[in-house]
Amino acid sequence: MIFLSAITAKKRTDFKNSTKTKLRRTGQIPAVVYGKDKPTKHIFVNSIDFAKTVKENGRNGILKIEIEGEKAESVILQDAQTDPLKGTILHADFFVVDMSSTIDVEVPVALVGEAKGIKDGGVLQQPLHLISVRSLPQDIPAKIEIDISPYDIGDTIVVGDIHTNGKFEVLSDPEMVIASILQPRVEQNIDSGEVQSEDEAEVADTEDAVNTEE
Repeated sequence: MIFLSAITAKKRTDFKNSTKTKLRRTGQIPAVVYGKDKPTKHIFVNSIDFAKTVKENGRNGILKIEIEGEKAESVILQDAQTDPLKGTILHADFFVVDMSSTIDVEVPVALVGEAKGIKDGGVLQQPLHLISVRSLPQDIPAKIEIDISPYDIGDTIVVGDIHTNGKFEVLSDPEMVIASILQPRVEQNIDSGEVQSEDEAEVADTEDAVNTEE
């Protein structure tokens, strides 16, 4: 997988919080560009262009950063800080990639198909949604799909079950659980633990009878 969509950027020279706030209010995102043996560059990008480019290319797509007055560089979005309330991007980190060297990234896991156990009433639980992999930038998978069709109630899928195409290496612990097919949920009748005596039962029956006559 390789994408080289371009996103333009301008340098930042003022690092005050008030300046960052002003940038965000005007539709810009403060960001940095860095890499191995590369100096960190402070930039800002248009938030609309950023969102569009990332959506089109995927979270791990290779992008071209065109910083005003400089030569374009191939980068990957390393991190994006999001406002927890508004959902807007507050800051972005771009990592300069060497197309001939491997890179470590997190890739989403997508479960496909309908498990046999789910058809039988089981409940799917997926605690792990991202897996760490290592590959050349052009071989980073957009996602890792796992066919859950054969799995039955009580079955568990772990990282070690992932089959790679030989172009990437899985770094996550092979024992980590990706998903499980749990037993169907059963409603239980809650027993108060109280036992009525014969006298209490007779009184209750008498009261029911009186209420019925009324």
